[in-house]
Amino acid sequence: MVANTTGEGWSSRRAFVLAAVGSAVGLGNMWRFPAEAGANGGGAFVMFYLLCVLLIGLPVLLSEVLIGRHGQSNAPESVRRVAAESGKSTRWAFLADIGVLGAFLVLSFYCVVGGWVLYYIGVFLSDIFTSGLIGGAFEGRDPAEVEALLPNLFGNGALMLGLHVAFLAITLYFVARGVSGGIEWVATWLMPAFFILFVAITIYGSFTGGFEEAVSYLFTVNFSALTGPVMLAAVGQAFFSLSLGVAGMMTYGAYVGRDVNLAGTSGIIAGADSAVALLAGLCIFPIVFAAGLEANAGPGLMFQSLPRAFQDIPFGSVIGLLFFIMVFFAALTSSISLLEAPTAWFKDRFRMPRPIATGIVSGGALVLGGFAAWFWGRPVPVLSDIALFDGQDTFSILDTLTSRILMPVGAILTSLFVGWVASRRLIDSENGLSGGLHHFWLFLVRWACPLALIVILIVGIFPSIIGE
Repeated sequence: MVANTTGEGWSSRRAFVLAAVGSAVGLGNMWRFPAEAGANGGGAFVMFYLLCVLLIGLPVLLSEVLIGRHGQSNAPESVRRVAAESGKSTRWAFLADIGVLGAFLVLSFYCVVGGWVLYYIGVFLSDIFTSGLIGGAFEGRDPAEVEALLPNLFGNGALMLGLHVAFLAITLYFVARGVSGGIEWVATWLMPAFFILFVAITIYGSFTGGFEEAVSYLFTVNFSALTGPVMLAAVGQAFFSLSLGVAGMMTYGAYVGRDVNLAGTSGIIAGADSAVALLAGLCIFPIVFAAGLEANAGPGLMFQSLPRAFQDIPFGSVIGLLFFIMVFFAALTSSISLLEAPTAWFKDRFRMPRPIATGIVSGGALVLGGFAAWFWGRPVPVLSDIALFDGQDTFSILDTLTSRILMPVGAILTSLFVGWVASRRLIDSENGLSGGLHHFWLFLVRWACPLALIVILIVGIFPSIIGE
């Protein structure tokens, strides 16, 4: 076994599970999953999504974590060590370099969206003082005015930039404090608080009058709705919701002790991530349906339709405030993971103190995300002329580059590396599987996962294939 060169580690299996769940559970669950489910017909999408988590997301997740634990270092170095012990080229570390770069780029625009969450916390907190605690939110204001809050924010570059800086600064603070003093502390306290708020708001939503409609919408499967675009959307959501392909799980895996069964723990992480996604639907859709609004609002579902729906329910301002505090907890635990991966690489590569490494990475994300926030909606010269980035602004280009290229490529290479390159003896000693289950996992990693991810990559680059 390679000695841990990070000098850091989780205090317990529980701490690792909470941190890994926090990494996976983020805006992808709270924002993207309900939006994707709404835009793709509900039940058929949800069924195929869960199947993809089991057959694609979970195998890749286990692959990333086992690389990290065996390598016991930052993501590229962990891959390099596994390759060297397997008698193969250490150039395979390039797959983790892609992941670290992807994590940095995602962090830069993810914190912009985190700033939106901070904005809505402020909006609902202010509304409590004007509308009171008991009635609906935004009393006396036109619904169109409430739905215009987000577009108005987009038009205020200075405010967008300030919110981005604030969210990134909070993330920096906890990562700079280290694994046990910062990252683990956030996971240990904020994730339980997140789940308590989540369940409480979901229970509240069940009494709004739209719960049965939401359950029917999410779990009634109409197989005729299971079209090619819907299936591809489900595969993509399963992949992205687990934060795969950005080196985060490899980095967290390096801090895991030898006494932790990685297969069982990965199953818990994937199960918790899927449960949160489903609960997000059961939390959001009842409130939306009770207000007579449509489910297929896309990305605007959480930031426009939901605040509008809070106008029509008792204690609307309070529920809205608690909801966005809950989303903030989820967003923060994920942004911490995104910052940790490049920070660990910087810290080890240049042998510098963690606070300095964190500050350097955060500074880069501040600048890049600052451009995305300040120049929102403005096409980037030259880049926006490329077909893949047609007419896109900085935010959309970063999103497209990472979600359509870097993340799928990183996950494909990870699957191929674990399935075909790494030593079978080494893999068998780390994955915690045996018998038929081990052979099934190996089949998925070698064949099913790469093929599915290659399809995601091709369709992401050439969306016209499915008529987009």
